[in-house]
Amino acid sequence: MTTTTPRAAHGSAATAAPAGAPRRRRRPTLAPYVLSAPAVLLYVAFLAVPIAYAVYLSFRGLRLTGGGAFGRRREVWVGADNYVAALTDPELGAGLLRLLVYGAIAVPLTLGLALLFALLLDMRGARLVRFSRTAIFLPYAVPGVIATLLWGFMYLPSTSPFSWVTRRLADVTIPFLDVPLLYPSLANIAIWGGVGFNMIILYTSLRGIPDEISESARLDGASEWQIALRIKVPLVGPALVLTGLFALIGTLQVYGEPATLKPMTSAISWTFVPLMKIYRDAFLRDDLPLAAASSVVLALGTLVVSIALLRLGQRRVFGEQS
Repeated sequence: MTTTTPRAAHGSAATAAPAGAPRRRRRPTLAPYVLSAPAVLLYVAFLAVPIAYAVYLSFRGLRLTGGGAFGRRREVWVGADNYVAALTDPELGAGLLRLLVYGAIAVPLTLGLALLFALLLDMRGARLVRFSRTAIFLPYAVPGVIATLLWGFMYLPSTSPFSWVTRRLADVTIPFLDVPLLYPSLANIAIWGGVGFNMIILYTSLRGIPDEISESARLDGASEWQIALRIKVPLVGPALVLTGLFALIGTLQVYGEPATLKPMTSAISWTFVPLMKIYRDAFLRDDLPLAAASSVVLALGTLVVSIALLRLGQRRVFGEQS
């Protein structure tokens, strides 16, 4: 039988708060605001303010005032004229169609190869996992411009090792930088650099699946590929939605690859993709308001497509209805 000493009883009674006693309010502190202030300032200075200025600029326009030989171009309020011009511009529509062809090649192959490599690395008995994982991820560490230049020299007829082989065998030069091979050539650069990043995301998601699930399937007689296709792939659905969203946004923002390859071929114009047209309007034609309106349209389109993809992922993968 244990007994409580008076000192212990007194100490516990002294430390225990009375039942009806009011709680002491903590004094407000400035520490959270001070710690978050740098992030908030950077967000406002480099994201919120530029976006607000671009929206403001999209409602402005350069108009000739004064008339005659002494007229001057002045920036005036034009309302939605720039948006009408951007949405009715056939060059922007043609750029979106070319972007659609490019994305139809790049996005499925990037995600498919990333998922395949992730499943192979996660299979039971896989060897050289660390080396393979690093080798697949390594192209992602190469800057986009450098990667485009590397592949560009392999596409040029005069420096291409592929065309050198075909010329020796059949006296044929592969037109990598001409339509229709131009789209697979551009998509190949994005696939080469993007598979490793998406593979790491999917492989990390696969490693989070409990081993008991796979072991139970093996006891039931399932093969490794049946486990991969029927168990692992459905369980990494959220990661597939995430990588798909990243790939889609990256496709809508394509600029570096075609702009870098433009001096190498006449098949790429300054309006080849929407961002190249926006660059031309802003810096080659000095029409910043039209470029701002096109940027807002492209940003809103990207937002709408991203929300639609997330809603589709919620219904198909997460099982949500809203």
